Amino acid sequence: MKPRPSFPARLDSAAAAPKVVQTTPAPLTVPLAARPQGLGMDSSAHRMRMVQLLQKQGVQDAAVLHAMATIERHRFVDSALVNQAYEDTSLPIGLGQTISKPGVVSRMIELLRNGASGKLGRVLEIGTGCGYQAAVLSLVASEVYSIERLRGLHDKARENLRPMRLPNVHLLFGDGMVGYAKGAPYAAIIAAAGGEAVPQAWVDQLAVGGRLVAPVVAPSAKGGSQALLVLDKTATGIRQTLLEAVHFVPLKSGVA
Repeated sequence: MKPRPSFPARLDSAAAAPKVVQTTPAPLTVPLAARPQGLGMDSSAHRMRMVQLLQKQGVQDAAVLHAMATIERHRFVDSALVNQAYEDTSLPIGLGQTISKPGVVSRMIELLRNGASGKLGRVLEIGTGCGYQAAVLSLVASEVYSIERLRGLHDKARENLRPMRLPNVHLLFGDGMVGYAKGAPYAAIIAAAGGEAVPQAWVDQLAVGGRLVAPVVAPSAKGGSQALLVLDKTATGIRQTLLEAVHFVPLKSGVA
């Protein structure tokens, strides 16, 4: 895998694609800090109950469970929703977007890891949102590139992640449908929005032996229903597997 690009970086992509601007938060470690206001007790107790629920739902990957127990989800939601931060529910984060359920985040990252004994290599996340999943990924991957098309959410993720000082997380503002070729090839790609099909750019940027997990519109579904797709890129071709039904925001091109 080629070395990562130097930072800061600016990518002037093809005519149809807008500029992608790399931004990197300040250097980071993950402090499990103070008691969150509104939770009534140390948030670690709430996270442990959340992790126990995830285990009951079938999540077994120890690295994923550790990451879910470590990253403080309440720091990524609005203060009015703090008391719901560790429930297995999606919550609004503004601009018509949501933070995914902990059960969905852990399920997708477990699929992404596919039983890996150590950390994943370089990961591309499509749809940064508020930055929560990027923070979880930072603990199970050597490097995370996360791209967001909505400027307001990109800025919110930067603010949320800055105090955590995660040196292996790189935030990009741009069109997620074109990926980020400068960071390729990726050991894994994960998407938080679903379209009719996986963009070819993602497949091209996935390393041989890599895995992509994303929601897609199920071919036989009515009304645009989505299913979770696992795509493995092998030396002999592409293998795709459709799993359970999911519900994500639609995948869109361009920036806003």
